[in-house]
Amino acid sequence: MRTPEPRDVTEGFGEMKREQTMTSSVVPFPAHIAPAVADEDTASIIAVLQDQLALAREGRLRSVAVVSVSADGEAIGTQWSCKGSDISNLIGKLTVLTHDMMAARK
Repeated sequence: MRTPEPRDVTEGFGEMKREQTMTSSVVPFPAHIAPAVADEDTASIIAVLQDQLALAREGRLRSVAVVSVSADGEAIGTQWSCKGSDISNLIGKLTVLTHDMMAARK
């Protein structure tokens, strides 16, 4: 199979500079986000995330792991950002958290 020749992506833009073509598709964000009414559960989630965000901004975190469940309960997501040396510690703490959560639901 033959590799296609590279195309000039600025073709058809006349004498415009590359910077001009790149910024022409930028869409500004709204100045203010409309406040959303949060129930007690949502407010609790937001508080936990804000606590972690504050610690991260202060440079007091180097690793984090998050497990989230969608509002309808159909999807579970995981995210993490950690240093290699923290993996075992995170797994250990997640195991303790799992046991605590299981004990709390009984």
